Amino acid sequence: MAMMRLRREDPRVVGAFRLHRRLGAGGMGVVYLGSDRRGQRVALKVIRPDLSEDQEFRSRFAREVSAARRIRGGCTARLVAADLEASRPWFATQYVPGPSLHDRVLEHGPLSAAETAAIGAALAEGLVAVHEAGVVHRDLKPSNILLSPKGPRIIDFGIAWSTGASTLTHVGTAVGSPGFLAPEQVRGQGVTPASDVFSLGATLAYATLGDSPFGQGSSEVMLYRVVHEEPQLDGVPAALAPLLRSCLDKSPEERPSTTGLSLRLKEIAVREARGVPQPARRQRVAVSGTSDQHGEGRGDGRSGGRGGAGAGAVARGRTRERERAPERPAERAPARPPERARRRPGPSARRRAADQRLLRQRVFVFVTVTLLVALGITLAQGCQGPL
Repeated sequence: MAMMRLRREDPRVVGAFRLHRRLGAGGMGVVYLGSDRRGQRVALKVIRPDLSEDQEFRSRFAREVSAARRIRGGCTARLVAADLEASRPWFATQYVPGPSLHDRVLEHGPLSAAETAAIGAALAEGLVAVHEAGVVHRDLKPSNILLSPKGPRIIDFGIAWSTGASTLTHVGTAVGSPGFLAPEQVRGQGVTPASDVFSLGATLAYATLGDSPFGQGSSEVMLYRVVHEEPQLDGVPAALAPLLRSCLDKSPEERPSTTGLSLRLKEIAVREARGVPQPARRQRVAVSGTSDQHGEGRGDGRSGGRGGAGAGAVARGRTRERERAPERPAERAPARPPERARRRPGPSARRRAADQRLLRQRVFVFVTVTLLVALGITLAQGCQGPL
């Protein structure tokens, strides 16, 4: 995580913590690196001065603290201290060293399938704890995921809300980050754990592509694509593409649960790390099932739509794969080897055969010599005649 020097207007001490560096700034306030008397390092967030008198922002900040207190899990930063009644409300969480997923991909490029699946499995497991506390994050994105030496951590519950709450702060204004929001959030409908699953799917797609699966553009364009167009997953590893596509389904009911998602991602991470390919037969069944269930080839009929052409090409490619599958030599039954090749004699059998041939040769020589001797005796007697 990039650190910056404190500015002249920044406080030097907040509560029991001494501030050392700036970690970043957002719409709500500034995050600092601080430490207490024991040397424990914390990430301390302070509301901006111009927002401290705004009751709506104070309420939103109080929700973040309340959400952080309720969550118990190793995939979130632990709450250390907070003061909601201060002139500038603040709270401190355990400092998580390491870059954000956004910065990691920006500096080093897309992640491999094994890395993405391992990170996704840990995040999905962390979301289980978040949802069990009755909280929906609502703004899960690459910049809100820190890659620490002990594993990924989810941060910034500033817009977190209880399950089923609306996503609108003002009429027509969606809370969250375009390109990673779920369609129901854009429409202003109630959020559920499935909303975080959609955001996690978009985040993992970003990790493998280096870009949002809905591309780039203004907020209005991005929000329109999330609601009306299919995600572009060209370039996502084949081991992950079907699962991420199910996470990005427009219907919340069709998305996998966080528990099921975590298990599937763990399987993929282990298989990819070992370099074991997915069985061809199983992969073809999964592809055809995903296409049928999630409407992979559907389009909205609008010109310039991103879903129709890409999804149609994928569907045609998979159709050709199924047509070619019976002709693959690898799937034909292996030819039965010849009888002679299957029953080759061993060394002892070859020795016995050689001994038998030698014996036959000796018997033949003995019989031949005996016959010649007898013939010679007979001829000698005939030549002498009677005396």
